[in-house]
Amino acid sequence: MESSNTLTPQALMPSIKRALELASQKTVLLDRRWKVPDGAPVFTVAGKYTARSWTQWTQGFQYGNALVCFDLTGDSSLLTLSRRHVVDDMAEHLTHTGVHDHGFNNISTYGHLRRLMLAGRIPSNEWELNFYELALKVSGAVQSSRWTALPDGGYIPSFNGSHSLFIDTMRTLRICAMAHRLGHGLVGEQDKRVNLLGRLLAHAKTSAAFNIYYGEGRDHYDVPELCGRTVHETIFNVSSGVFRCPSSQQGFSPFTTWTRGLAWAMLGFSEQLEFIQSLPESEFAAEGLPAKREACTMLERAARATCDFYINQASALDGICYWDTGAPQLHLLGDWKAKPADPFNDFEPVDSSASAIAAQGLLRLGHVLGEAGRAYMQAGLAIIERLIQEPYLSTDPSHEGILLHSVYHRPNGWDYIPPTRRIPSGESSMWGDYHLLEALLLVTRLADSTYYTFF
Repeated sequence: MESSNTLTPQALMPSIKRALELASQKTVLLDRRWKVPDGAPVFTVAGKYTARSWTQWTQGFQYGNALVCFDLTGDSSLLTLSRRHVVDDMAEHLTHTGVHDHGFNNISTYGHLRRLMLAGRIPSNEWELNFYELALKVSGAVQSSRWTALPDGGYIPSFNGSHSLFIDTMRTLRICAMAHRLGHGLVGEQDKRVNLLGRLLAHAKTSAAFNIYYGEGRDHYDVPELCGRTVHETIFNVSSGVFRCPSSQQGFSPFTTWTRGLAWAMLGFSEQLEFIQSLPESEFAAEGLPAKREACTMLERAARATCDFYINQASALDGICYWDTGAPQLHLLGDWKAKPADPFNDFEPVDSSASAIAAQGLLRLGHVLGEAGRAYMQAGLAIIERLIQEPYLSTDPSHEGILLHSVYHRPNGWDYIPPTRRIPSGESSMWGDYHLLEALLLVTRLADSTYYTFF
């Protein structure tokens, strides 16, 4: 991708303001139409949000959109609607033992409300704050209890089963971090205590070792020029703990890179690097935990590798990515990396949601590295600048999405293809909308020098 060396967060603020106005209007209109018993809105079909039965992993994003828009616009109606839904509709997500999604649903709701109260954006209330913090503690412990042990560590398995390690979970580790930060832990059989920081770091280490490739010859396709290649799913033999093979649920193949999975890795490793760096050395004295320096080295290596891969291998000239780096008809676009992404082509869809997630990963890595991370910061700002312009920003008031040209599950054919098109285009996803807004919050905080850290 190509990016300027002089783009600043402040320069993006007029466009961000316009995007937030549109997003706020769409968030209110969707809330008025959507019925909670219908499930969680997942992605749009002909401009209208629909549900898709997999897991209810996007419900927190719907209400999180309202909270981020409130934070940045001050529109109290957005706060009111979100608070009501969090109290009435989110409790089951706190104790859901069958998913790896706690960090998605619960940080974007209870976490934002806690953050807003501590920042003085909403009135302070001791019992309300305790309610939010108790929810986060419960969620982090329940998420950490979903565990597959390996001879050297372990991981939080995906909803596919104990054998399945999704790279997506790197982004949901924030709930384990939040619960640990609040002084909570997990208590199991015979009152055995489990350190949530230990679980977080063990999961991150397993993901870094098995879902990320570093050009070291792990398989025939693990070559130096593809350092940072990311696998969506890793399969283990749960009886022996032995790694079996890479896999992919939503990508083209286990040996190509599904770009949303890559983006989850970029953001997850970068965010956890920030978090771990913020902790005192004393917190790493617990039995079984690595030294702080060792943990930071592992996280930084994975974050750099995946961010470099995105910049050099996965994105078009303008920083936007297609849905998979090995998509079977991508070659029909010619030298696609040397020109801006084309969401209206006839061969392979772009995935703007992956780009929005990746942008935040680049910004966070750039920030934590300081001057050494300037290129990452510039790349992240360039992607945001592109996404808050048409044709990616949804300006049609009748379209319920905020970020256009998102892709959900290309192999399953779940994405809507307009009657005049050959491939999906022009639609939105709830995770794409949310992560664009969260990235805009991050850029805004960079612009006013009050950095929005992890949660």
